[in-house]
Amino acid sequence: MSSREVPLSARVVVDPAAKIAAVGRRLFGSFVEHLGRCVYTGIYEPDHPTADDDGFRRDVLALTEELGVSVVRYPGGNFVSNYRWEDGVGPREHRPVRRDLAWRTIETNEIGLDEFVTWAGRAGVEPMLAVNLGTRGVAEALDLLEYANHPSGTALSDRRVRNGAPDPHGVRLWCLGNELDGPWQTGHKTAAEYGRLAAETARAMRQAEPDLELVACGSSGSSMPTFGSWEATVLEEAYDVVDYISLHAYYEEHDGDPATFLASSVDMDRFIDAVVATADHVRAKLGVSKRIHLSFDEWNVWYLSRFQSEGPEPGWPRAPRLLEDTYNVTDAVVVGSLLISLLRHADRVAVACQAQLVNVIAPIMTEPGGPAWRQTIFHPFAATARHASGDVLRLAVEAPTYETERFGEVPLVDAVATRDDEGAVLFVVNRSLEREVALTVDVRPLGSVAVAECLQLADADRHARNTAEAPDRVRPRRVSLDAPPADGELTMALPPVSWTMVRLVASPGS
Repeated sequence: MSSREVPLSARVVVDPAAKIAAVGRRLFGSFVEHLGRCVYTGIYEPDHPTADDDGFRRDVLALTEELGVSVVRYPGGNFVSNYRWEDGVGPREHRPVRRDLAWRTIETNEIGLDEFVTWAGRAGVEPMLAVNLGTRGVAEALDLLEYANHPSGTALSDRRVRNGAPDPHGVRLWCLGNELDGPWQTGHKTAAEYGRLAAETARAMRQAEPDLELVACGSSGSSMPTFGSWEATVLEEAYDVVDYISLHAYYEEHDGDPATFLASSVDMDRFIDAVVATADHVRAKLGVSKRIHLSFDEWNVWYLSRFQSEGPEPGWPRAPRLLEDTYNVTDAVVVGSLLISLLRHADRVAVACQAQLVNVIAPIMTEPGGPAWRQTIFHPFAATARHASGDVLRLAVEAPTYETERFGEVPLVDAVATRDDEGAVLFVVNRSLEREVALTVDVRPLGSVAVAECLQLADADRHARNTAEAPDRVRPRRVSLDAPPADGELTMALPPVSWTMVRLVASPGS
């Protein structure tokens, strides 16, 4: 037997006493931006065979429900920093057509706030709205809040009623702008400029509705030159009037370095820890008891370097095919590991939105007039959203390590578990490109349990993808596992580049 065929070994202990925090349902959020085909021929296509009376694709609604999405951020993203929300309400024939400076496209405004809230209700998701603090400010944010949430009897709430939405939308979760630390952002600001504006906007919005939940813009990435100092400055200005600070991170496989890509969650862990440390430093400096939580409201695998090299389409196209990455097995395993990281930080990460929902770096793909299908990254998200509940448990993991170019020495195996009244669920990834890992799971602290289900996503070809022609080429497979023996240890094989979920339930009579 060659060294390649000899499995490595790893071990984890699942201890219900090692609680981190409760699983927050908002960890399984998504993002709909007016970008490319996310909205038009994504969630909305009135001529599609599955379209409902409002033009929303029922096939996409069904997949959104299957994905388990809890909250959806809208309408951007970079798009929001030059957006006039008023353009997207009222009779469609009166809505102006505008240029979107962020993505250099034409926005028809066929879909706006009222339509999005209608779609969110049908999808069973909570809307999370972003206000434009790039080219607009306090007054426009207050106008939007009045239109969206005031019952009636004011100029803007009555306008909403006349537009066909008699009940207030009741949006509780709001983003105070988007990525304003980035020079690419329309209305880019310094940390002091943005922090002051965010604080002024938050105070005004709270005068109208004190119980809103408000997200201040953090850095658009941990590699930004102002990272850390941006968060500190913004929070010193706005700490008392915001609830969350945002984080954004995207990962891709660079040529010749899949090992680093498979360890992307190490970077996510460090990013979260750094923002938590900065927020807690400001808390100590201000001498307050309130604790800021994190909104990781943009994260995913995104082949950004490919987009940057190709650039946007020439001219000002309408709903072009932008950022339509096609994901493979390796991408899915990385997404699974990023979800592990988010769960592991459930004590401080309260909101997380995978960017985006449909067509644009998305788990769901569509063709105009044609099918909708699940990308590879759909599967670990859907299974985690469906089965992670109760408390997140911190696992003791013993595993071999390997060397990466960016992150140094990292473990081959990463894992987290959750536990509720029904039992426990283990989520685990094997980052090895070539080696199977024999995993032993010590479940004795759980008492007598049985294996209810084991799903595994892996493939002999780590580059395998799903397409419209072969939509199920990559999907999780059920794996048969024996019940834990009397000594309370479960064993399983983790294939190279794999994501695995194991559900354990209490044994009958235990």
